[in-house]
Amino acid sequence: MNKKLIVILGPTASGKTEMAMRLSKKFKGEIVSADSRQIYKEMNIGTAKPKKTFGIPHHLIDIIKLDQEFNAAIYKKLATKTIKDIQKRGKIPFLVGGTGLYIWTIVDNLKFSGISAQKELRRDLEKKSAKELFRFYKKLDPKGAKFIDKNNKRRLIRAIEVCKVTGKSFWQERKSEKPIFDTLQIGIKIEKRILEKRIEKRINQMIKMGLEKEAKTLFKKYGNVPTLCTIGYQEWFEFFEKKIDKETVKKEILKHTLSYAKRQMTWFRRDKRIVWLKDYKRIVELIKNFLKSEKIKSSKNNQSS
Repeated sequence: MNKKLIVILGPTASGKTEMAMRLSKKFKGEIVSADSRQIYKEMNIGTAKPKKTFGIPHHLIDIIKLDQEFNAAIYKKLATKTIKDIQKRGKIPFLVGGTGLYIWTIVDNLKFSGISAQKELRRDLEKKSAKELFRFYKKLDPKGAKFIDKNNKRRLIRAIEVCKVTGKSFWQERKSEKPIFDTLQIGIKIEKRILEKRIEKRINQMIKMGLEKEAKTLFKKYGNVPTLCTIGYQEWFEFFEKKIDKETVKKEILKHTLSYAKRQMTWFRRDKRIVWLKDYKRIVELIKNFLKSEKIKSSKNNQSS
């Protein structure tokens, strides 16, 4: 069985989804999402789920309810099974997204601590805001705090949980095993100023499409669950309580999204195996060569600094 896997990654609004669909169509591939928010049902506008798939199968989108337990270890199990199934059918899997942790679980075959949920600790932590959780986590794991999504309550809670139980860094607890797949990682190269304009344009489009209504519906249905404490949704809390106006909401979403894109790039720059390109023809040529090549080493232990 061919174990080739192509990863298309990049910061939010970089154009990776459009590129991945174009490449999947050319190489008869299927897309496996590596997005920690698109995996949830009902969060549609605020997560920029693709509206048109052009007949290309998309996997791991809209599969989990907002109030269901989900983490990177579960993601790894589902994604690995999905990728193997695509390969068995003679198709090329494209792992596409901007959630670095999800991508690395597959590329480096990360092994997780296996620590079970600490219910009492979680109850206490869920009462805190994302800002409070991030400050707490930063004290426990200063290195990990540089890379974690500080607006993601669920991930912050899990990171704190692991640190408290093991007494070690959340990031040190994850270990790489022998890679399952022969992987090519392609990053979508984009200039900072262009990315910033695209992010602002996307936010404007989301608001026009009804992001406010979507957020209100989900808050009414689920309450202030950790999953909704994410960019594009959390900023509406105070608006619904009449504490801020819509323009302030928009500015906050933009500020948080720009900050998130910066953290994504900080994460991706750590991995020297990623090939950064923006030209479609060059990407096609790289993929052709990769698919013809023998197995390459994929372990981070072998990457150049």
